[in-house]
Amino acid sequence: MIAYITRRLLLIAPVLLGVSIGSFALLQLVPGDPAMILAGQEATEEVLTRIRHEHGLDQPVPVQFLVYLRNAVRGNLGISIQSRQPVATLIAQRFPFTLRLAFLAILVSAALGVVAGIVAATRRNSMLDLAALLGSLVGISLPIFWLGLLMMLVFSVRLQWFPAGGSGTATHLVLPALVLGASSSAVIARMTRASMLEVLRQDYVRTARAKGLREQIVIYRHALKNAMIPILTVFGLEFGYNLGGAVLTETVFSLPGLGRLIVEGIFARDYPVVQGAMLVVATTFVLVNLLTDIAYAFFDPRIRYE
Repeated sequence: MIAYITRRLLLIAPVLLGVSIGSFALLQLVPGDPAMILAGQEATEEVLTRIRHEHGLDQPVPVQFLVYLRNAVRGNLGISIQSRQPVATLIAQRFPFTLRLAFLAILVSAALGVVAGIVAATRRNSMLDLAALLGSLVGISLPIFWLGLLMMLVFSVRLQWFPAGGSGTATHLVLPALVLGASSSAVIARMTRASMLEVLRQDYVRTARAKGLREQIVIYRHALKNAMIPILTVFGLEFGYNLGGAVLTETVFSLPGLGRLIVEGIFARDYPVVQGAMLVVATTFVLVNLLTDIAYAFFDPRIRYE
């Protein structure tokens, strides 16, 4: 197990290097001058030159990347061009909120998706099965920003059950978590249904039923536990997608998270902020998938990491 985890941790380095190269290259292709955005349209060329020199923007692009990479290895993500604060400080302030939102969203998607998938699999070709498949199709198809605006209109403006945006209390996270978890629950429901249908056809399930065990024990103790491997894989992937989907959700609901920080950084051409935030999101994604792989052994004792 330790050797396996060590190998996986070593593989994080090339993954993060690829993410760094991709994010840096894409930002360089975005039109706009960070110095012009910071100083304003009326700034003189002397002021723009000074700003570019202060932030290293007057250096060749390869040199800028090497400087960024050297500082990132040392744990220095640079200084924000817009706010002049350390990027690590900005991320430390925003990331816990995004992590909390992604965690709540995956709980919502797990509760809705797993239950819907089990009901659909155990009642195959029934109205409940068709309703679950239709609901999952709708959940996958709906854009996050449109669903967010719709839920704000219904639950905030009309019913006034939850705040329309902002942060401060637990109720501010209810609508964003539901919106972010809707798409994930649809994917999890379809995967749970497919995995459960495969397991329910196995001989040991028929044997358990022949022994007279209650249907709930057969479904949840025998079938679901053996169907959890592909479902866990989807959990890990969806948690990472929730971190990315938080960009739209936090923007729609005006939440002070990492996603909104990325959007603000893109609009301001704040390269260090966007690069640092993408690096943190990628690292979290890789670590979550590592934990998902380790969790396989809990549900299937036959899996060993030697």
